[in-house]
Amino acid sequence: MDINLINKYNVPGPRYTSYPTVPHWNVEDFRLSTWKSKLVETFNKTNKTEGISLYIHLPFCESMCTFCGCNKRITKRHDVESPYIKAVLKEWSLYLNLFDEKPIIKQLHIGGGTPTFFSPENLDYLLTCIINTSHLAEDYEFSFEGHPNNTTKEHLQTLYNLGFRRVSFGVQDYNETIQKAIHRIQPFEKVKKVTELAREIGYTSIGHDIIYGLPFQTIDNVEYTIEKTKELAPDRIAFYSYAHVPWLKGNGQRGYSEENLPDGKDKLMMYEIGKSRLLDFGYNNIGMDHFSLAGDTLYQALENKTLHRNFMGYTHAKTDVMIGLGTSSIGDSWNAFYQNVKNIEEYQSLVNNQIFPISKGHILTNEDLIIRQHILNLMCHYETKWDDETLHSKALEKAPLKMFPLVKDGLVTVSESQIKVTAKGKPFIRNICMAIDQYLNPNAQMQFSKTV
Repeated sequence: MDINLINKYNVPGPRYTSYPTVPHWNVEDFRLSTWKSKLVETFNKTNKTEGISLYIHLPFCESMCTFCGCNKRITKRHDVESPYIKAVLKEWSLYLNLFDEKPIIKQLHIGGGTPTFFSPENLDYLLTCIINTSHLAEDYEFSFEGHPNNTTKEHLQTLYNLGFRRVSFGVQDYNETIQKAIHRIQPFEKVKKVTELAREIGYTSIGHDIIYGLPFQTIDNVEYTIEKTKELAPDRIAFYSYAHVPWLKGNGQRGYSEENLPDGKDKLMMYEIGKSRLLDFGYNNIGMDHFSLAGDTLYQALENKTLHRNFMGYTHAKTDVMIGLGTSSIGDSWNAFYQNVKNIEEYQSLVNNQIFPISKGHILTNEDLIIRQHILNLMCHYETKWDDETLHSKALEKAPLKMFPLVKDGLVTVSESQIKVTAKGKPFIRNICMAIDQYLNPNAQMQFSKTV
């Protein structure tokens, strides 16, 4: 552990769930008509061969978790469920009207907010309507995010009956002081109960999300949380770095100060020690923040070199089309991105008037597509090559020069047509990708969380 490296590279930077990243989209030149044609073009090419991915954003939560930077609406009124679901289905119909054939769904994920804020009956209605207007790929995968405090047996059984086999539960940390600071009180017993319920019902991939770098958190806290997690043996573990972004409107991250957060050195120690424990317990390091057991599809994708990364994080299957439904959702047709409006009332008004609720987007240039593939290769496989003419870029001819500090520090090796990340460099993968990002500049970097 080199404190000089930590101090040098612990700077704001993207997580590269897309390239270009959202702050660098060319929104001025984005046109809805161009985006539609790009989407339809990609859909027609790939629907029958690889299907599509579908993300549904359900933004409601009953209480505010102060570590969260997601788009959400805090309310205890459950009469908001039905109007929102009807709006999502109207948005889905807008997409169906663009296509000449039914979409083949390869992956479907429900995120939030708190998806289990919604009643099992309302979730059943929403998903049944979507499934009945689509085809399912032979190897489809449905997954959702469950809150341990309000995910009931009825939720789990209803979604299982619809085809869901993967669920992830937000654990964060089991220390009571930390839970109070982040306003997320959930004892180990609640996580244990819902994990065992999911396993009894038949879920084959159960994930736990753990966060390091939280306020008041120590290395001992992280070790304890991972030790307790071992008892429940989830199939996947997302071991996330806490993103402190208090400047985002409405994210609630002002209940504690920067003085209560671990510094860069301690935070990286948390990651290194946590990773070491996870490896000791039989988990495999998939990528930047994902670990899984050998039987999980994520590990199999790593072994088969089919691992992919998109707006939903690491995934075992790639689809060129990803449609995002609901407020703030992001979609991807490989050659174009879009993001929906964030305000719920505006979103519902637009779709109720048969208008795509898109607030902004970006049409990728040929150069964007090349760099996007290289960053994807680095994030998923820790290496990339550009000896193929289709992946050659003038920007990459300068890579050896731009990578020189990283080479000098032993984080990468670079040849005339290849970048390869060393074991020492893997914790700094975001910094490595930043070296070939053609949009990044110091002023724009401040919009991101720190890389360590």
